[in-house]
Amino acid sequence: MSFYSHNSSADVDDHLRSLGWYHYDLSRHAAEALLLSNGSDGSYLLRNSNGGPGHFALSVRANNSVKHFQVTHTDNGYLFGFNKFSTLQDFIGHFANQPLVGSDTGTLLVLKRPYPWRVEEPSIYESVRVHTAIQTGRTENDLVANAPSLGTKEGYLVKQGLLVKTWKQRWFALSRHELKYFKDKMSDEPIRTLDLRECSAVQFDYSQNRVNCFCLVFPERTFFLCTKTAVEADEWIKILRWKLSQIQKGR
Repeated sequence: MSFYSHNSSADVDDHLRSLGWYHYDLSRHAAEALLLSNGSDGSYLLRNSNGGPGHFALSVRANNSVKHFQVTHTDNGYLFGFNKFSTLQDFIGHFANQPLVGSDTGTLLVLKRPYPWRVEEPSIYESVRVHTAIQTGRTENDLVANAPSLGTKEGYLVKQGLLVKTWKQRWFALSRHELKYFKDKMSDEPIRTLDLRECSAVQFDYSQNRVNCFCLVFPERTFFLCTKTAVEADEWIKILRWKLSQIQKGR
């Protein structure tokens, strides 16, 4: 069973399919959410990057952060920096014994365990049940009580500005107790990170004369967000309310 669907192209190499930790078109933000929530230091996965066919990103968790490395497939193998490997297994084997340097600060990353794409037992991912409950119209009160703080969701929302009350489309990524928004889906750094532990309420909003609008209430500001459809707004509200309920329970 897959945690998410994929839209991989038909020419994906059989070798990649057989890896078990190749996650196709998983986004950067979703990869971070999966590894931070269900992985451990040294967990890694391979996904398509934005560079087009033959370009991949290796996402690795270390010290409560996730680093991303570019890997390029050529006729002769896989390129990583100045290194060339005949197969991805050779690449992984090499860096299982020789740490990657993860950033300018010198964080060392050892590739310890692959993060699987296919899971025989869906219960490993309690978040699957979370999403199933949301998609079948149940309320946040019906969601699995002991689910870890994964419950990831991402997508475009239209947000009202603080000073100039204009509305702009932003890419939102929900992970653990944080809701981040970016200029667009391809942006690496968020414009802002909202800590849901400080959020007191999530509710539909009818004060802005816009349809499919909801708001998040924080001590210093109320954020107004809109979706394209009522179904999308309902899904966001349900999962955000579920997040708040888990935070209040101390989970």
